[in-house]
Amino acid sequence: MKRVKPFFLFFAAIFFIILMVPSLLVAPFAEKTKATLGEELAEKKTTDVLQKESKVSVPIYRSQEKKIDEVPLEEYVVGVVAAEMPAEFEKEALKAQALAARTYIVKELFTGQNVGSPKGAVVTDTELHQVYKNEEELRRIWKKDFDWKIKKIKEAVAETRGQILTYDDKPIDASFFSTSNGYTENSEAIWPNALPYLKSVESPWDEKSEKFLAREVFTVQEFEQKLGIKIGKGNSIGKIIERTPGHRVALVEINGKKFTGREIREKLGLRSTDFSWTLKGDQIIVTTKGYGHGVGMSQYGANFMAQEGKNYKEIVSHYYQGIEISQANPFLSKYMAKK
Repeated sequence: MKRVKPFFLFFAAIFFIILMVPSLLVAPFAEKTKATLGEELAEKKTTDVLQKESKVSVPIYRSQEKKIDEVPLEEYVVGVVAAEMPAEFEKEALKAQALAARTYIVKELFTGQNVGSPKGAVVTDTELHQVYKNEEELRRIWKKDFDWKIKKIKEAVAETRGQILTYDDKPIDASFFSTSNGYTENSEAIWPNALPYLKSVESPWDEKSEKFLAREVFTVQEFEQKLGIKIGKGNSIGKIIERTPGHRVALVEINGKKFTGREIREKLGLRSTDFSWTLKGDQIIVTTKGYGHGVGMSQYGANFMAQEGKNYKEIVSHYYQGIEISQANPFLSKYMAKK
């Protein structure tokens, strides 16, 4: 039997290593590239969906730049959801917020009221309408968290594309706020009109919100000055005469002068109209429950509902009574026809 020479085995081993090294070096990068490519394709698909559904642009007055930007509708919804609800919230809550935001702007476009907007704009980017931030602004705010946050919000918007909330075949006033006091509020308790879909409902999840309870401390002098009254003698500041269906203060009397709960909230700068107060020495301590006007969807309530497994349709159906989820296109087509 012929023996294999050692130097031949050595060169064979070297040749094998030369062949294998490129594969060993490339394989991890190939896997990484494959994963990255998948993410990029998913992101492109989401973006394509948003662009496809954005045949209508929204003229927004940018309050800082003092100019009007034309923003594709679905991109506008992304910017509103990003500005109005924490990206850390559950996706089903973000989807419910997307429906509220889209409904609001479709109603504004459809009715053409443009209340509070400069000529040529439909809405502003402030709380007067809906807060809106573009991607450049969000990148500055979110910094290193921008990529995952914008991806999550774009997905929530894309997964609800074209959907709005209607009642009696019309877009609703899809109002929302941060945190309830355990109940939402009837619209007429805060605003002039009674709307059948904006009725008080229980929202017990909100007690878990970090914004559920708050305290404000005023000196007696500050309190009297802000309300334009004298509290009188004794330990009593005033008495609550009437409460709203949402268990908030409807009417209060202080030393013979009556105020609505909304007046007290605005004059004192309180978080909610569900308040109580105590007099301690020269200080008045005001405790509030909830954060916001209380009408419509509670954002924290929506998030806790989502954590319990509720989907966005169940969330909006709870907070907006008797509504339907409809397509925006018929209303947008009428808007485009009027232009």
